[in-house]
Amino acid sequence: MRAALLVLSLLAAGAAQADIAEIRWDAEGRAKQTFDVAPGKFAEYCGKLNKDQSVRWSFEAGAPLDFNIHYHVGKAVEYPAKAKGVAAQQGELKVALDQDYCWMWSNKGGAGVTLKVQLER
Repeated sequence: MRAALLVLSLLAAGAAQADIAEIRWDAEGRAKQTFDVAPGKFAEYCGKLNKDQSVRWSFEAGAPLDFNIHYHVGKAVEYPAKAKGVAAQQGELKVALDQDYCWMWSNKGGAGVTLKVQLER
């Protein structure tokens, strides 16, 4: 699976303190995850999505984080959503391509931040 290879390559590149999780959907089509994002580090929540799917998403964090949803096309990175310095946000991703998509948060602050994420197909 491409998401697993991405995780391994990030770990090999020195991102060992990053928090990376694979999206695991429950029987109702929901996924939830809690991260503790260390200062100067990031958290990623990734999984394979199929064209024409729609994912409603929301998150709440204890302090502002930089946020994006992204996927890779060759060496290029595409960003269906991006925001700087947000502690909460919600939206809907309309999947354009069969692809591994990642929700990502970066902690630019000096203290750890607890982050709660919810996805629903």
